[in-house]
Amino acid sequence: MKKKIVIWLPAFFALAISLSGCQSSHHTASEEKPSSDSGTVSLTVWGAEEDEELLRQIIEEFENKYQTEADFQITYEPQSEGSCTNALMADLENGADVFAFADDQLNTLVAAGALNPVENADMLQASNLPEAVSAASVNNTLYAYPLTADNGYFLYYNKQYFSEEDILSWDRMLDIAASQGKKVSMEWSSGWYVYSLFGNTGLTVGLNDDGITNFCTWNSTEGDIKGTDVVRSMENIAENPGFISTDDAGFVEGIQNGTIIAGISGTWNAVIVENAWQSNFGASKLPSYTCAGRQVQMASFSGYKLIGVNAYSENPKWAAKLAEWITNEGNQELRFRLRGQGPSNINAAASEEVQNSPAITALLEQSEFSCLQRIGGNFWDPVTAFTAEILNGTPSGKSRQELLDTMVTGITAP
Repeated sequence: MKKKIVIWLPAFFALAISLSGCQSSHHTASEEKPSSDSGTVSLTVWGAEEDEELLRQIIEEFENKYQTEADFQITYEPQSEGSCTNALMADLENGADVFAFADDQLNTLVAAGALNPVENADMLQASNLPEAVSAASVNNTLYAYPLTADNGYFLYYNKQYFSEEDILSWDRMLDIAASQGKKVSMEWSSGWYVYSLFGNTGLTVGLNDDGITNFCTWNSTEGDIKGTDVVRSMENIAENPGFISTDDAGFVEGIQNGTIIAGISGTWNAVIVENAWQSNFGASKLPSYTCAGRQVQMASFSGYKLIGVNAYSENPKWAAKLAEWITNEGNQELRFRLRGQGPSNINAAASEEVQNSPAITALLEQSEFSCLQRIGGNFWDPVTAFTAEILNGTPSGKSRQELLDTMVTGITAP
């Protein structure tokens, strides 16, 4: 059952703000006054469950700012940014007015008519990082509001166990963890992370020109590194007692109970990891791993979180105004302080506090080996099935090449 938080303010009532992270000097929302025929502006906002307190504060301040212009009834519903599009497409006309989503879903949302071009595009383009603007655009037209520039992953490590030299090698880290009865984690149930093992091998995957189907050469039998070489490396990793494949919840649990001493994750867990490891908290670009007798630098997908406004919203002007508010400079700074997420706003990203963040620094180091994620929907399930085979010792009895061929057939299916 979805948890809902309804915040209602009549036009004459000002709600007190519990935190002062966002002040008027940072507000960039348009001063044009949207109208509502009913006199009450009803909006539904979708955002990550972990962002609940943050969004409550942002919504309250928005209502306080515009209390003399409308009566608000704003409903917050937790919704994963990764599966936002699927939820929205199930009932687009009755979906959220304002929603957070990952940039790789943009093309689908635009093609479905869920997003209209952003009206104040020039202002947003000038105030956000060029890469974030590009990620929020289709054919040079801005369709969403940039929110973060940190939707990637890197290495967290506990300095109690690893030196700066140790973290350069995945194999070395696994051996150290095994010797200590500990684990190094990486999520193999998600193709988002599995890409890191293929990304710098010369084996490719991506979106075809139709914007729907994929191309993939992960099963190639040619080149310096073949698909079977990667599979062999993955088998060696899976068999190492210092390795564990676990999802985000498992990573956090392992960090907190001390069983996981290093792992691949993103900035959304920075606060949790730092609180657990304190002075031993470390973050770095991804290490290299052994493949085909050489060291291969792990790659990564990079990405951005965006805020969209439903083209079918009954209050489109107020919805756009709220989306602009959620993503303004001050609220991106607040998001960094409370959630550790890297801003897409140029001024917020340039702040000393952001620049001194170990997690953000690690993400920037990894950016040299990352690429923007543009993958069709058929990518995910075949990769999950492929890695499940490897983690379970290939119960199907298929050869390495057969495993790869099956996966690639699924990834490239029309």
